[in-house]
Amino acid sequence: MTLSVLLGGLGAAGGTFALRSGHLGTLSVAVPETRDDETSAGALRPFAVSPASSTSATPSTSAPATTQAPPPSTPPSPPSTSATPAPLPPPAKESKEDTPTSSSTTASPKPRSAPTLTGQVLALVNDEREKAGCDPVAEEAHLDKAAQGHSDDMSQRDYFSHDTPEGESFADRITAAGYPKPGAENIAKGATSADQVMRMWMNSSGHRRNILNCSLTKLGVGVATDGRYWTQDFGY
Repeated sequence: MTLSVLLGGLGAAGGTFALRSGHLGTLSVAVPETRDDETSAGALRPFAVSPASSTSATPSTSAPATTQAPPPSTPPSPPSTSATPAPLPPPAKESKEDTPTSSSTTASPKPRSAPTLTGQVLALVNDEREKAGCDPVAEEAHLDKAAQGHSDDMSQRDYFSHDTPEGESFADRITAAGYPKPGAENIAKGATSADQVMRMWMNSSGHRRNILNCSLTKLGVGVATDGRYWTQDFGY
């Protein structure tokens, strides 16, 4: 399978080049006048970052762990019991009285649904940011809308770029979705899981720089399963 990743941004510089060492896929990121080293396989395109972005934290040199810890299971609620009432005095005539019985009920734990693909990406991003000493990014609904719309549009119209065929940039899409401070964008194509797409992004210096930019505070994620188009839209 061919996998691709792309980052987009304002005022990005850089060209397209291809590597042939069998990397997971194609990556592209947007950062002014920055180009990925040719150490991983795949075609890497320029990545974009808003001019207002600040210096990102330097990631650890050790290989980042990208596995997500499973969510803690919900402990069952303690059983509730009802007390048995005291027996009534015997009636004058012998008769059998129904004796109330004690009852106990145990509340069943609520089933936990598995995190969505977008939720898994958000969790993995914050895992990496924690290792780098950055505060976590918070999910933001307008950025979710912009990211999902771009993934769907690339899937439906069969292109892979930060700019639409009409020339609309990631910043244009984010502001049109109602978020006033666009920061950066990462996109990818072909990954079949959140863990795989995060490994692809973290193995590319430009994408990793966006993920570990401590000045970015919000994130929206979109996934189109038809063609496996992934989008991360960051905001300040």
